[in-house]
Order: sequence, then structure tokens, then C-alpha cells
Amino acid sequence: MNTFKGRSFTVIDDFSFDEKMYLFQKARELKSYIKADDKAGMDKFRINDSDFGIYEVFIEDSTRTKESFKNAAEFHRVKLSNLDTSHSSINKQESFADTFNTLSGYYNKIFIVRSRQEGLCRWLEENGRNYAQRNGLATTPAFINAGDGKHEHPTQELLDDFTFLEHNGWNTDSIHIALAGDLYHGRTVHSKADGLKIFSKVKVDLIAPSELAMPEFYVNKMVANGFEVNFFSSIEEYINSGRMAKIWYFTRPQLERMGDAILKKQDQLRDSITFQKEYLEKLPEGTIFYHPLPRHKVYPSIPTFLDSTPLNGWETQSANGMIIRIILLALISGKIGDDFKGEVKVPQCHEDSEDFIVPLPIHPNAPIKDCSEGVKPIADGLVIDHILRGRTETEIREQLIRIIRTLKLYGKGGEWVTASRKEPGKMKGIIFRPGHDEFGIKSMKRLAALAPGCTVNIIKDKHVIKKLRLLMPPAIYNFDDIECSNPDCISNHEQGEGIPAEFYRTDEDKFICKYCEKIHTFMDIWKWN
Repeated sequence: MNTFKGRSFTVIDDFSFDEKMYLFQKARELKSYIKADDKAGMDKFRINDSDFGIYEVFIEDSTRTKESFKNAAEFHRVKLSNLDTSHSSINKQESFADTFNTLSGYYNKIFIVRSRQEGLCRWLEENGRNYAQRNGLATTPAFINAGDGKHEHPTQELLDDFTFLEHNGWNTDSIHIALAGDLYHGRTVHSKADGLKIFSKVKVDLIAPSELAMPEFYVNKMVANGFEVNFFSSIEEYINSGRMAKIWYFTRPQLERMGDAILKKQDQLRDSITFQKEYLEKLPEGTIFYHPLPRHKVYPSIPTFLDSTPLNGWETQSANGMIIRIILLALISGKIGDDFKGEVKVPQCHEDSEDFIVPLPIHPNAPIKDCSEGVKPIADGLVIDHILRGRTETEIREQLIRIIRTLKLYGKGGEWVTASRKEPGKMKGIIFRPGHDEFGIKSMKRLAALAPGCTVNIIKDKHVIKKLRLLMPPAIYNFDDIECSNPDCISNHEQGEGIPAEFYRTDEDKFICKYCEKIHTFMDIWKWN
């Protein structure tokens, strides 16, 4: 079975190492046929089906990526369509689901989508699968992310990695690369946090002033992936360090996105990430520059005087774009891939388990102790203890109110903030509710997400009959009062799509958004923020 056929490609990590290397090998073969003008060789990769529908939907403006995909599709001799979003119903507040479902019904099998909305292709993949099942479509539509906001640009990462491999003589042992420019907005460098994993040993030098620095999430991802990461505030500082990489990757500063405070010092910021002529003599022999293009015509970070020098690797990089995208379309269509052998990337399955509920031992016949505040023991009900232990008194009081409101814990009883007996100096919150029944699993999950680490004591006849420790749940979804805080996320209410938020627990006990991959603390996922 062809494991590539019909798959979406929404982030760079949607393909395994083996799958990427297979793609790169096929791209090498095609590139050799194109250079030799070998028509028979090129025909091995063509879909060559005038009924095979590929649709370009560029909600955000693009020239290079769009034209690269257009020429790749035309190579395949397929039915290629383009949605003019400037005159489409998308600009009349039509939902993305309705738009793409309609186009799927017109026998279109692959959609190439660029958007400002982050995580859109992940949502469309899910929505398209459900639509195809409901309507008995012969083919589930596949979606290719051609860049989504500040999130990722996975097809650019494929062509970048292919180009780096060419530079490295196809050796995957190691890479040392400098990333310079607007690392905050640059989705091409964000994709490198996972994309560079094709190399066994990775050293990344991040060159950007603090205003344009790589977001913490992607830095943490690089570190988690075993990369060595170094930081420099300017190219001048990097040059003077004497520890330069031979591969440099520049990105265009997008200062227009950052407000008046940044624009007031734009000249200083641009200077810090623009290569100057006086730096040339300090570069290691064999250094090469890359850039996803376009460069700013007035303030290019790689000045045009470098175009005719051996530093110019960006032109070959750009030309590789169409070849990589031809191969990607060939794989997803099923034209090639039957001979693939290796690990197949299986989508991560986030099990909705109850492993966040940990039963604690109870001493036989242990009575409820009097509280120092003078509250009498309760005969039947529940006590929620250790709420936000170690946080400030203000934080705990605010969270107690939220817990009561969210779980509708109204009625008799009380709540207070007190010092921990086991950890003097640390505060904790307590809620007690006489006569309150034991929580169901959904409420238990909600409480665990509101106050991870708390304990729930179930009381009958003045004795604790059950004691539970609640840890962070593995997944949070189907709650009306949670939301991704990223306004550009497709699931955020500002996008108007009505997509329910969904979060998964990370290894660091935080929550990651299913769609845009923004990391949240347990305090940040609630709509009252």
C-alpha cells in the first residue's frame, strides 16, 4: 500500500525521517532528469491525469510559493484551479469549512493553502475527512500547508533541507547553521525546530536583537530535540565571536507588523541583521548564504552586491522549490511511493485516559480533622485541598472563585487560603462543600485542568472514604469555556469559525494547542483570561 497517497502535509513533522529522505532521493532523481532534459525520466513522476484536481487557495498574498506550486502542478498535467480570494466569499465571512467542502465536492483532491490563520490546514484535514465520510466521497481531500501565519512553512523547510543536504554532500551526520533576521515572525525558521532533525547533530546560532528573537516555544523545541542553541544580538557580535557557521540562513524583517515603538528604531534593528561588506574578509572559507526570498528591495539583509559571489546559495535554493513540490504532489497523489521502505509517521494518538486521577491511601477510620479557622468537620460531602499550592494568596483566591463558578460549586460550605502544614510558608487553597456528591469524570477533568496537584476528599459519616490526587489531564476538549489564547489560531473566537479548542498535555506539564501549537499553562486556556 502506498502510505503517502491522500495524506495531508500540515507541519514539517508530518513525515518521518525515512519518508523525508525518500522524498529527497526522488527529488535528486527528478533534478537529474530535468538537467539532462530527459523527458522519459521526467514522465515517471507526472500524475498526467486531466481529471485530477489540485486547488491553490492563497488567502495570504504570495508570489514565489504560489508560482512554484503552480508550475509544479502544471508539470503534472492535472486540472489546476486557483481561488481568487480577493473576490471570493471568504471575504464575505463565509466559513472555511463551507468553502473547502464545496470545492472538495468538485472532484478536487489536493488543496494548497496559505493563510494568516495558524493551524488552518490541520483543521481542514479533520473537517475534510468528516465531510468525505458523510457524503461518500471516493477520495478524502488532502491539504498542504503553504505557510500559516507565524506558525510554519513546511514545504519551504523541505526545499531548505534538500538544499542543505546538497551542500553537505548528502551527509546527515551534522549541521552547523546560523539563522539571522526576523526570527520572531519567520515561519521558515520556526519549521527548522523540527525540520533539522534529519541531521544527527545540530548546532544552531540564532542571530537577532531581542525584539526579533526566536519565540521561546521554538527555542525550547530545538533544545528538546537535542540541538545546541546559541544566541547573538547582531551579525557584528556573531562575526566577532569567531565561532561562525558555514551555512547562514537569512529572513526578511517584518517590522511593519510590530507597531510604532519598533518602527522608531527600525534602522538600528535592520543594521543588526544586515550583512555588511566589511564582514566579508572575516567569513570562514566555504561559507554560503541562503534566503527563502523575497529580499526587501530597499533594505535587503543580503545586499545585492553579493549576488555574483560564491556566497550565493539562495538562487539554487529557490530553484529547488519547484522540484520538491513536484515530488510532494507526486507522493500525495500516489503517483510515486509504492517502493518506499521505512518508518511511516503515524499521527500522534492522544488517548483520553484517566491517568490524571491518582488514588491516595487512606488510614482506616481516619476522622475529619478540625480546621484551624474554626470550621467544623462535615459529615458528608467533599473537600478540595492543596489548590494552587505555592502560589500567591491573590492568585489562589482568584482561582478559588473560578473553580466555584466553573464547577458550579455553589451552596453551603466555605473556601479559604491557608498555609500548608507540610510546607510552612507556602499557601494553598481549600474548598469544602457539605452534602455535595462526588464529581463525575468530566468535572474531575475540568478541576484537574483548573488546579493540577489538588486533592479531592470524598467524605461519608465524618470519614474520608476516597482520596484522589488530580494531575494535569492528557487532553482537554469539548469544554465551552476553554480557548487558545493565540488570536491568529483558527480555533480562537476572533476567527469566527466556531472550532472547539483542543489541548494536549506536554512533557513539561503544559498544554499545547492542537492547531497552532501554542504552549499554554493550565491558567491560560480558560476564556476568563
